[in-house]
Amino acid sequence: MSKFSLREAALHILDQIDKNQSYSNLLLNHAIQKFNISKKDTGLLTEITYGTLQRKMTLDYYLEPFLKKKVEGWVRNLLRLSLYQMIYLDRVPERAAIHEAVEIAKKKGHKGISGMVNGVLRSIQRQGVRTLDEISDPVIKISIETSHPEWLVKRWAAHFGLEKTKEMCERNLIAPVQTARVNTSRISRSEVIDMLKQEGVEASESTIVPAGIRVKKGNIAHTGAYKEGYISVQDESSMLVAYALGAVPGESILDMCAAPGGKTTHIAESLNNEGEVLALDLHEHKIKLIKENADRLKLENVKGEAMDGRKLNEHYPDRQFDRILVDAPCSGLGVLRRKPDIKYAKREQDLESLSRIQQELLHAAVGSLKKGGTLVYSTCTVDKEENEGTVNKFLADHPEMELTAPAGLPESIAALAENNMLQIFPQDFDGDGFFIASFKKK
Repeated sequence: MSKFSLREAALHILDQIDKNQSYSNLLLNHAIQKFNISKKDTGLLTEITYGTLQRKMTLDYYLEPFLKKKVEGWVRNLLRLSLYQMIYLDRVPERAAIHEAVEIAKKKGHKGISGMVNGVLRSIQRQGVRTLDEISDPVIKISIETSHPEWLVKRWAAHFGLEKTKEMCERNLIAPVQTARVNTSRISRSEVIDMLKQEGVEASESTIVPAGIRVKKGNIAHTGAYKEGYISVQDESSMLVAYALGAVPGESILDMCAAPGGKTTHIAESLNNEGEVLALDLHEHKIKLIKENADRLKLENVKGEAMDGRKLNEHYPDRQFDRILVDAPCSGLGVLRRKPDIKYAKREQDLESLSRIQQELLHAAVGSLKKGGTLVYSTCTVDKEENEGTVNKFLADHPEMELTAPAGLPESIAALAENNMLQIFPQDFDGDGFFIASFKKK
């Protein structure tokens, strides 16, 4: 397939995100199949699509002085992705990026549009883009420089200070390293690394998580080690949740918001295939996904059920669990590197409505937890009100629960906890932003 079509595929994805608020990762996979993108072009398509999305606000700032009038959505996206290549990609010659843009504009629009696209990009090529130093307000500067909405930068600066916010926003622009969890109930880390090496994948042991590996080269999702159920693709921050839960073989565990099953299967592995993990999710098709994951990993101690976790006590009025995980629906502000579209779609008021659902799930969990049992609350977000605010309200409503230091975490990670709550930032060890709090039932 020609490079020309590769840019068209990128434009198609960006347009779909704007029109349908669809997720970039799903659209990308779909476009690779639909446009029959070759393996060697997949990397460039991913880079152009995600890079343009990640830096959308910066690109608009650069384009603004060159646009005399309002342009259609697809034309703006075409200019953005062309400018992204010109500024940020060394391996794409500027003249090639401009030529491709003009050809696409001719095909999708008319002569006037292709002339305008050509004019704008050639002007930028000659004059260069304006400097970000023109922006004096530090919050607005971070916002434009790192393409994070102003309300979010302001909110994070109030919670964590300007310096930490800037660090986090900058880190959110860098693509994450692929990491995986070794199914240590069946194989050792060193055996998996050797196995991957034979398949042309270079990996090393994670220094953060005992069961984790980091991939330096290659894609583990296509390996025999993955198909045989020796590894699962999972972020290191996400792996920490099962350690914090501290499940022991023979126990009865509940995972209340379980799909797609990364944490469920990690808990099941730590039980050494003994005891049981009951995995709940609202949707039947997501339960199917958990079941497929468990089967691939040869885990026989996972049971899935499609159910609203908030109705737990109606379905299981007498059942009591040793440990419960509430990996709650959240704003997802910790995974902006993987899903850059989230930062433009979210509104500040969305965070408040999530808090209510989180409280309802935690409330339901308490009724089904044994005395002396452990409840872990986790989110993949970075937000003081959403995380600590939820914990404080929960404790006020449930005097029978006490906040404890999350046991079972690696020492270096446990040291990051403050007031028994662990907030992981993307810049801490290059993982996703995550929050973990652990409670005991008195």
